[in-house]
Amino acid sequence: MTISLTFAGACVAIAGAAMLGETLLSARNERRLRARGAVEPAADVIGAMQWAYPGAFVAMAIDGAITDPPPLAFVVAGGAVFLLAKGLKYWAIATLGERWTFRVLVPPDSVRVRSGPYARLSHPNYVAVVGELIGFQMLLGALLAGPIALLGFVWLLRRRIEVEERALGGRPPGGG
Repeated sequence: MTISLTFAGACVAIAGAAMLGETLLSARNERRLRARGAVEPAADVIGAMQWAYPGAFVAMAIDGAITDPPPLAFVVAGGAVFLLAKGLKYWAIATLGERWTFRVLVPPDSVRVRSGPYARLSHPNYVAVVGELIGFQMLLGALLAGPIALLGFVWLLRRRIEVEERALGGRPPGGG
């Protein structure tokens, strides 16, 4: 017996609605940052991330819909991990304010943020993204697509962090 297609579709719809809201917020913040003279470093992986992130959720939903369902404990734990990861992500977004975008954009007057979750983690948004992928995989029992999506996206995140660290390298620590 597999997870129902309706359940998998509902999970994708919920995750997709959150992604849509994040996309709109990122676009608004990007316009504001560019108007302030923010620059985008070369060699970013944003193009790949823009299709890989939503694609990972769709692939996991398909995997979950056509394979045996996970135990109820995994579904519940996966939902909890996903929600906790979203909470961490939204805390990071709130801390960065209009500086949060999908793109790495560094305004000329910026300082590195060291408040909120950034006081304990260098890249809490990326930790949250990994949590979202793990939680979604558990929620749907995506035993094939989940690990593949996670490994692929972690590889992209490592490249993204290199770009971001280079772009922020000359910025002194400070609150934000």
